[in-house]
Amino acid sequence: MLRTIFEPARQTPVIGEFDVVVGGGGIAGVAAALAAARAGASVCLLEKTCALGGLATIGNVVVFLPLCDGLGHQVSGGICEELIRLSVDDISQPNSTVRQVPIPECWQRRGGSLEERAKNRFRCSYNPITFAYKMERLLLKHKVKLFFDSRFVAVGRQGERISELIIENKSGRGALSCKALVDASGDADLCALAGEKTLSLSSNVRCGWYYMVEEGQPRLVCLTKPFDPQGRRSPGSGRNYRGDDAEQVSKFLLDCRQMTMLDLQERAEKSGLPNYPIALPQIPCFRMTRRLVGKKTLRQQDRQRWLENALGMCGDWRQAGPVYCLPLEALAGVRNANLITAGRCISAAGDTWDVTRAIPACVVTGEAAGAAAANLALDKLPSFKELDLPALQKYLQRKKVIIDKRLLQNLGH
Repeated sequence: MLRTIFEPARQTPVIGEFDVVVGGGGIAGVAAALAAARAGASVCLLEKTCALGGLATIGNVVVFLPLCDGLGHQVSGGICEELIRLSVDDISQPNSTVRQVPIPECWQRRGGSLEERAKNRFRCSYNPITFAYKMERLLLKHKVKLFFDSRFVAVGRQGERISELIIENKSGRGALSCKALVDASGDADLCALAGEKTLSLSSNVRCGWYYMVEEGQPRLVCLTKPFDPQGRRSPGSGRNYRGDDAEQVSKFLLDCRQMTMLDLQERAEKSGLPNYPIALPQIPCFRMTRRLVGKKTLRQQDRQRWLENALGMCGDWRQAGPVYCLPLEALAGVRNANLITAGRCISAAGDTWDVTRAIPACVVTGEAAGAAAANLALDKLPSFKELDLPALQKYLQRKKVIIDKRLLQNLGH
C-alpha cells in the first residue's frame, strides 16, 4: 500500500477566462484551437512542451499522411487541407536525404485526373521546424492564447460540467475558467483527470526518427519496431510500453535513445566514416496510449458505413479504399457535459485506432471538436447532446470539411 501525505488547502487564482480551453498543442490541438477561434470563441491552448505539432514536429514524424482514399478521391478537407498545404509551402523540390516531398502535382492543380490521383496519394513530407513555427504564427494571428511549458493538474466542477482547468507552469498554479474543453493531449490525460472512462494500451514499442549528418549531408533516419494496434505483444519488438505510466514513459525514452545511438554506432562501423546526430525526438513517440471510451466507439466494421452524425471523414493511410465517418459520439465525453476529444484521444478501437491516430484524422477531429466546443460555449448549451447537429454539419461543410455519403461507395459497398 502506498504511503500518503496530506497537502494543505490552498487558494488558486483564476488567471484567465475563456470560452474554449484546448489541452494539447499537437496537430489535433492546433486544429481545434484554430476552428474554435474562427467560430468566434475566445481560446486558450495549453502545451506541456515548448513547441506546437507534437509527434509531427518535435517527434520528427514528418509525413503528412494522405487526405484521400487511395482511389483518387479526397475525403478530408477544411483545416486538414489548409495545414497540409501550409506544411510544404516552402518546399518546391523533393529532397530524398531528409525526406522532404511536396504534394503531388496532380493534387496541386484542380484538373488532376482521377487516374493520376489514384496513383499518387494526397500526402507530403515537410520540414518540422518551419511547420511548427508556421502553425504558431497562424494561431497567434487568430488571437489564440498560448501557454507553453504548462500542464493541467486538476479540474473544478459545477455539476456535470468542468468549470475550471487548473494548470501549473513557471508562474505557479492557476485556474482557467472555461465553458468548453477539448482534450487533444494524445493520451486522454484530461479525460482521465475528469473521471471519464478510458482504455489504455501497453503495446507501444521502441521507435525513433532522427536527423544526422552523414558524409557532409543531412539525413533523416527512421527506426521502428513491429507494432500491433490490437494491443498484443508484437513478435520481435522487444519490450512493450505503456504511455500512461510515468516509469514506463521514462524507460521508453531511455531505450529509444539507446537504440538510436547504437544505430549511429553501427552505421559508423559499417561505413568507416564518422557521423553526427543533430536532432533526436524531444518527446516520447508513442503510437497509441490511452483514449476515451465514448458513447460510440469506432471499429473496423464502421469503414464504408454512413453515420448521420458525422462531423468529418478520413481515409486509411495504410491501404487504398476504406473511408471512415467521424461521429460526434466518438468525440464527446460521457461523464462531462462540456468535454470533447480530438486526435488519438477519440473513442476508436484496435485497427481503427491505428487509422484515427494519423495526422489527417487528428486534424479533422480537431476541427470538429473545436467548432463544436465554440458552438456549445457561445450558445450557452448545457452539453454536446444539445448541439444542433445539422447546423454544425452545414457550418463545417461551408468551411470545406468533407461530409459526403457518396464517398463511401468507392469499394462497391
